[in-house]
Amino acid sequence: MGSGAWLRLLLTLAALGGIGARETQLGVLGEATQLRVPRELQKRTEKFGEASWKKITGKPLKKKLLLRVSGGSPVEFEPGRLRFHRQNFSLEILNTSRDDGRLYEYSVYTGSEEEVWQIQLEVLERVANPSIRILARELSNGSCWLELSCSSERGDEVSYSWDSWDSRDNGTGGLCRANGSVLALSFPLRSAAFGCVCTAQNRVSRGRAAFDAAQCGSQHRDVRGVRTELLVPLVVPSVIIIILAIVVIVTCRATRSAKCGPDPSQVTPDPAQVTPDPAQVTPASATIYAQVQRVQRPKGAAPSAAPPSCTTIYAVATGPPPAPDGAPRSPARSPTLRGRSPLSQEPTTVYASVTLPVV
Repeated sequence: MGSGAWLRLLLTLAALGGIGARETQLGVLGEATQLRVPRELQKRTEKFGEASWKKITGKPLKKKLLLRVSGGSPVEFEPGRLRFHRQNFSLEILNTSRDDGRLYEYSVYTGSEEEVWQIQLEVLERVANPSIRILARELSNGSCWLELSCSSERGDEVSYSWDSWDSRDNGTGGLCRANGSVLALSFPLRSAAFGCVCTAQNRVSRGRAAFDAAQCGSQHRDVRGVRTELLVPLVVPSVIIIILAIVVIVTCRATRSAKCGPDPSQVTPDPAQVTPDPAQVTPASATIYAQVQRVQRPKGAAPSAAPPSCTTIYAVATGPPPAPDGAPRSPARSPTLRGRSPLSQEPTTVYASVTLPVV
């Protein structure tokens, strides 16, 4: 340290010779912080009516005047950020920032003397409620082994500790007692009816989170816990690929249908334009109706005692009549297409109705 630095230090100590005391005060980031004055200095301010608030900046010998009380009336130099309380002469910082974490002085002028009260302000951010993650999990021989991690997303100077959530845990509460953000547990599954609580705290706030030991049995044997943040990069791309594949398949089918036209198998043919396949046509029975004129009875003839009767003849034709020489005639063959069976010959029934002549 050079001679200039020593000289500045001696001047600073000399300037602080009239300091009554110094204290450390904590402020919360983003909240209001009130710098208070001891009761003794309040009385002296009421008596003499001369005081001031100052903030010591980066250099020890440089101070910034924040407020001055003269004749009992205050004069504020930063009215939008600071608020002065006349009843106790305290100074309130409306929205505490990181830069407000400095050394402040309140000075009371008593004629030829000056009494100084210094406040060292430390600004800390509140601790957010912590979360517990399972770093590792293993089941083996009816026992569970866990490794838990406790963390808070926000907060300054955060410390972590573990304890049981109930002191009546039948002797298992000691498993949860530890310091630090990581806790290792090993216990039989039959005694898993207990819970551990993680506390995250700093000098201005604290937060807690609980873990139920029964969660160890929620997975299969000898399977370590999978971290949730590792599943997201695996699941999301798979879902996107499946969606793209479905879109491509639907688009290709729609394009193919537009180019090829309707499927012939799905078009209903016009019955007037369809020519029946000879191989699939079953010949229908042919019915022959024969009409015979009734013979008129001659005039003057005696009526017959028996009325004329009608005789019905049923004849079944299995084929064309025989040839004149007596040899059976082969049935006529209809032309057939290659690969198809010829038309089957079905018997034809002939109905003949004959009326006997009148005798």
